[in-house]
Amino acid sequence: MREDGRVSDKVDERVTPPLVDEAVKKAAVCWVGVDDGPAYALWCLPLDGALLVVTGPGEQAAPGLADCDAAEVTLRGDHGGRIVTWPARVTRLRPGTDEWDAAAPLVAAKRLNASGSATDLVARWAAEGCAVNRLTPAGTAVTGADLPAGALTEQPRPASAVRVVRKPFRLHRVRRR
Repeated sequence: MREDGRVSDKVDERVTPPLVDEAVKKAAVCWVGVDDGPAYALWCLPLDGALLVVTGPGEQAAPGLADCDAAEVTLRGDHGGRIVTWPARVTRLRPGTDEWDAAAPLVAAKRLNASGSATDLVARWAAEGCAVNRLTPAGTAVTGADLPAGALTEQPRPASAVRVVRKPFRLHRVRRR
């Protein structure tokens, strides 16, 4: 409110729009882009209005995320389509801090297909230098008609898990009379 008692036109960016709040609460996967680079699909855990993402050795790859201050996050809705893109403030949680001690075990408990207990996983993340990053909404979200109209599809990125498979000469045995 302004000094003259009228409502100000200024937008308070500390208040997160309801769409972003709801999308963050329901998120299991987010697409994160750093420095105008390609967006990477990452599993995430919503916590206190932010998303927690783990990257590093033995975890998901997101080049540059652990060392940056800002990123762009895209979330999808129940129908599978993109519903919101927002700028995020990236904070790396450091082992031994209160933030790490509170958040890392929660993320580890939700980590699928991890070998060992959540405690072992948190210890491995700390020992191997994995990054637990908090992505907090910071800025104006892009929604609805303001989202890009195109599919934004790309060729798959090269990966060590992909290999060329030889095609069989025949799919079935042909009998001749």
